[in-house]
Amino acid sequence: MTPSLRGRIGKVASASAVALVFGEAVTLVQTVALARLLSPAEVGIFMAGTVITLFLGNFVEGGLRSGLVQREHQVPEAAETVFWATAGTGLLMSVVTLLTAPVVGLAFDSAEIGAVAAASSGVLFLFSLTNVPEAVLQREFSVWRRVVVGPSVSVTFALVAVGGALAGWGVWSMVAGLYASYVAWLVTLWSITDWRPRRARASYRIWRELARYGLPLVVGSIGARIQQVLEALVVGRGLSEAALGQFRYGQRIAQIPGRAIVEVGAIALFPAFSRLAGEPARLRLAFLRSLRWSVTGAAALTGLMLALGVPSVTVVLGEQWREAGVVVTAMAGLGVGKALTSVSEEVIKGGGRTRRLTWYFAVELVLGVVSLLALTLWLGLVGVGLSVSLTAVVVGVTCLGLSADVVGVRARELAAAVVPPLPCAAVATAACWALEHLVLHSDDRHLLLALLFLTVDTVVFGLVYLAALGVVTPWTARGVLGAARLVAGRVLPGGPR
Repeated sequence: MTPSLRGRIGKVASASAVALVFGEAVTLVQTVALARLLSPAEVGIFMAGTVITLFLGNFVEGGLRSGLVQREHQVPEAAETVFWATAGTGLLMSVVTLLTAPVVGLAFDSAEIGAVAAASSGVLFLFSLTNVPEAVLQREFSVWRRVVVGPSVSVTFALVAVGGALAGWGVWSMVAGLYASYVAWLVTLWSITDWRPRRARASYRIWRELARYGLPLVVGSIGARIQQVLEALVVGRGLSEAALGQFRYGQRIAQIPGRAIVEVGAIALFPAFSRLAGEPARLRLAFLRSLRWSVTGAAALTGLMLALGVPSVTVVLGEQWREAGVVVTAMAGLGVGKALTSVSEEVIKGGGRTRRLTWYFAVELVLGVVSLLALTLWLGLVGVGLSVSLTAVVVGVTCLGLSADVVGVRARELAAAVVPPLPCAAVATAACWALEHLVLHSDDRHLLLALLFLTVDTVVFGLVYLAALGVVTPWTARGVLGAARLVAGRVLPGGPR
């Protein structure tokens, strides 16, 4: 990877890290506020009501945005084509969602869920208008996209949703926040993007080329969404709306490692891998380096979820959300699985080999559905979380294997990148778990002392993890310290640069 390209990726990754910390802080405050103002059942109603919107959103983008990012010729014509194709599809999907909302209500045996589904249908058209600006900014390794758009969306949703909840709107506060966040997304995106429609001519031929590239991505995303719909149905209808709310909040927290990987690294890696596709040696080195760093970060977050999932959620959200903490612990494998999948998927997409992804999508759908039904029947809500963890890890290993010959790496090289952080995280997890569950017991303390004890737990985990990395893989430990200094320099005034 050239110094220029590495520098651009580094700037985007650093900006993404700063934006992620800010966004997650805002989301944490919003989550705590809504958890205190809304019941688990109301959160569950919102999740069930928006499940069809999430599902049909895959058809709006249709893999065309990824095709635009990867494309190297006739880019203006491709951008025009993607804009009009996705806008038309977005309008159609909004209408379909509105018409099928009563079916959603019947599926969950709740008129209110059907009403939420109908009310949320318009966000699909708003989403369709984000695709080309997002692709253009991703191609340009835009730092502004990371530091402006994401935080604006987080703040807008938090202000509107929490304000609505305080006003007594119940579940509709989250619907209002959803629309407000999409409007903020559109306004900030278009304000920092120079691209405008009607500067080139759309082409049916280019649409076919982009659609051929994106079709496997659509198939895969449909499989993932089917799994999410089944999760909502199994939990919401098979258990209860309150259980669905517990699952939603637990899932939201458990997905933090995955969001960190995507926001900080994967978004910049896709265009980078696309540019390196014609240079196998450089692509191989870039892939292995990215894989090592993703797993190093994900292993730490997974360990913290295992050790502190239940006490941290109980302390922050309240005793009524303890089950959400159990879900967080059960879903801890999501982090490492997402790390393996994300980097592998981006390099396969960058190499233009998207048809390979069909295999991992098939594994994800079949294993996800079978394990969901079997483990939920056996273990209830915990089984849902375990099925997500199991599926994520197996899919990650599958995707890693599919990427090996695309990049030209051997199994031994993959193992050298992936394995070293795992025992280090295990040691840190054991130390942190013992400190919390045998000594501190944060969830039995008053709020300020509990937060202090959780901070101590986290610091101990970090120190033990860093020390273990220093023994097993010293160069990674030095890299972690260097990255921490870089982020501190960007976040803290007067910090190290």
